[in-house]
Amino acid sequence: MNKKFPEGFMWGASTSAYQVEGAYLDDGKLLSQQDILNKKEGFADTTVCSDHYHRYKEDVALMKEMGFSSYRFSISWPRIFPDGGTKINQKGVDFYHDLIDELLNAGIEPIPTLYHYDMPLALIEKYNGWIDRQSVVDFERYADFVIKEYASKVKYWTTINEQNIIVQYWDTKNIVDEKYLNNEQIKYQINHHLSLAHAIACKKVHDYVPNGMVGAPIDFTPIYPATTKGEDAVASANANALRNLYYLDVYFKGHYNEAAFIYLQKNSLAPVMLPGDEEIFKDGYSDFLAVNYYSSYCAKATQPGAKRRMSGVNLTGEKGAISGYEIQPDFYEIVRNDNLEATQWDWTIDPAGLEFSLRYIHDMYGVPMMITENGLGAPDILEDDGSVHDPYRIEFLTKHLAAIKRAIDYGVSMISYNAWTAIDLLSTSNGYKKRYGFVYVNRTDDDLKDLKRYKKDSFYWYQELIRTNGESL
Repeated sequence: MNKKFPEGFMWGASTSAYQVEGAYLDDGKLLSQQDILNKKEGFADTTVCSDHYHRYKEDVALMKEMGFSSYRFSISWPRIFPDGGTKINQKGVDFYHDLIDELLNAGIEPIPTLYHYDMPLALIEKYNGWIDRQSVVDFERYADFVIKEYASKVKYWTTINEQNIIVQYWDTKNIVDEKYLNNEQIKYQINHHLSLAHAIACKKVHDYVPNGMVGAPIDFTPIYPATTKGEDAVASANANALRNLYYLDVYFKGHYNEAAFIYLQKNSLAPVMLPGDEEIFKDGYSDFLAVNYYSSYCAKATQPGAKRRMSGVNLTGEKGAISGYEIQPDFYEIVRNDNLEATQWDWTIDPAGLEFSLRYIHDMYGVPMMITENGLGAPDILEDDGSVHDPYRIEFLTKHLAAIKRAIDYGVSMISYNAWTAIDLLSTSNGYKKRYGFVYVNRTDDDLKDLKRYKKDSFYWYQELIRTNGESL
């Protein structure tokens, strides 16, 4: 069997604007909700991050040296429309032209994401952001401008990053007024507006971009039955319906997953929809699925009288410190898979789960896919000689790439692999304590230092992997 990946397969990595750019009030940009949310975390904030805004040429040169043929990044909405309204910030527009041109000149395909959590703060203050349907109107204006502006330079587009994560962590991925916090229906209303925004953006790519392709990056997490009991198998199916298919069915079938929607209706959680919304979904079909993959879970049947609880987080980096797992009463309870090792942040390490996921999505929808996030966060150490030894990251990525290759060998169509991340950046809930990049950025949460870039061992490993189109795996 051929050890190489298919001819034309693209290799690269990912970042997002608010996590890497910094320059959070430079050149006309105004605040996003992430600029406010990150200041509350107690780690580094978005003020400087990795200063990619001022150092993008250096960073693209490092990507070229590694051999990248793709780079997935996000466009900052408030850098283009600072107050979310109609006033365009030309310096922001020019920055992304410059970045895209730098990538193209380096032989790297740009893959921009239109929305990666950073709604303009002005729209939160004006009408509570995605909670209000006006957000769809304002996003459409932004998406229309951006897609038209860069249409001649960008073929592959991604829309809304990780809608399911925005739902799971709705009050940390959005600034939510206290009056809404006890009403969990709101998170599904937020998601409905995101689904409309996604579909509208897809249609605009099809309208404006010759041979353009568009899809959404989803955090796909396979959920296995916790035991061989039939009721746990049903709980697994329920969890998969609400946590995965509820989003994917909109992208590829033009409607919400039936089982998940019925459950939401039974529990007064379903979104308010207007006549014609499903037509918008159908008109804004996706050409591919962008998959963000990190871990897997198990599900079991809930106990009688169980109360609803959303997914917890681990903010310390100490194994076992996660604050709990999701429960949907009379539907499923998420539990940790004790058969798998986990990271310091309680994320299970499951390469086989990635192969399972890709083959499952392929069988369900028959669409091509790209990986837009996959990586291992760890507290890397910069040695006195400027080296960074990260064998754990190389091992993690090797096993996951082998899983992707096995999926390809069984018929799955893959466009590209974009690891998380190209360079170290601000981890949303863990700052610079948790690093993902192939390139070490010399700073900590408390000290900016010189922000110098250092190549990790994984840099050279990935460079060779790309050079051989995966054969060195």
